[in-house]
Amino acid sequence: MAAKRDYYEVLGVDRTAAEADIKKAYRRLAKQYHPDVNKGDSDAEAKFKEISEAYSVLSDSEKRANYDRFGHAAFDGNSGFSGFGGFGFGGLDDLFESFMGFGRSRTSKRNGPQRGNDLQYAMEITFMEAAFGTTKELNLTRLQNCSVCGGSGSKPGTQPENCKHCNGSGQIRYSQSTPFGQFVNVRTCDVCGGEGKVVINPCEKCNGKGRVTKNSRISINIPAGIDEGQTISLRGEGEPGLRGGSPGDLFVTIHIKPHPIFKREGYDVVCDIPISFTQAALGAEIEIPTIDGKMPYSIPEGTQTNTVFKIRGKGIKHLRSNARGDQYIRVNVEVPVKLSQKQKELLRQFAEISGDEGLVQKKGFFDKMRDLFKD
Repeated sequence: MAAKRDYYEVLGVDRTAAEADIKKAYRRLAKQYHPDVNKGDSDAEAKFKEISEAYSVLSDSEKRANYDRFGHAAFDGNSGFSGFGGFGFGGLDDLFESFMGFGRSRTSKRNGPQRGNDLQYAMEITFMEAAFGTTKELNLTRLQNCSVCGGSGSKPGTQPENCKHCNGSGQIRYSQSTPFGQFVNVRTCDVCGGEGKVVINPCEKCNGKGRVTKNSRISINIPAGIDEGQTISLRGEGEPGLRGGSPGDLFVTIHIKPHPIFKREGYDVVCDIPISFTQAALGAEIEIPTIDGKMPYSIPEGTQTNTVFKIRGKGIKHLRSNARGDQYIRVNVEVPVKLSQKQKELLRQFAEISGDEGLVQKKGFFDKMRDLFKD
């Protein structure tokens, strides 16, 4: 049989190492070589057993003192390793907590205060409500602490009692023999559901649940300038916490109804305005819509269709300042249809009088097309 390696060498620490350094070294190596992490790797299993044996001795002050004086002979061939249950920091619970995510800390966390659930709602508002802000009432259906028992679940004058099945721990532990020693398994107590307490005299209003479903109305201030899909958070307006935990939050996502005239582009507003052929040719003073109401605007003569005019400061208010975006007016020249004979005759006369002078843009277009396709 090969001679055993020095326990300090196995853990990679000095002989003067503090207890905390020894524990830290063991945790690191245990994560690396644990059989559950290295399934089917016999070398890793052997390494894990070796480091566990070394830690079982060096973590015990009395065993460590004897080992420092007499080496391995201090145990007469028995290293003091008693299987997985011999770990010096609480058995598998502490080890699994460090790299598998469960152990004593989860039990205490489950039995301690728990934050309430967050709630999410969608709310639809109009274009103008989003532009200028508004206040809305939201009907909520949510769990609330029972007004009779105050959330304890027990009839007034009584209190929940510790679960006798798990002794108030919320978990049941049982051992399983493995080739490496006793393997301690943990499962949630099926009597108290992991709470550690049971209600003996349930409250009649909530049937021992401690919470009831209620409808309530809450007022929500929607700021001016909010955009599609943005979310308003209201702290503490979610479901109540358990065992004194803080309540969750309420998140309201805003959806904006389309407007029949205006479209939003960031903080700017875009609006299409139809004008007549005569207004486009001669220019005109017209009324245009803005989100603040109607206002007069001068269309210059010779305006072409799809021309865009900018009106400063008539857009949407910025969320975090008093600045506003702009409004863009895009004009569409409407060609008259179903003309009378007299109207047609007048247009023909107009075309004859205009000659080439009235076709400057058209002539320019055909010049460009001719240049594009010439040989």
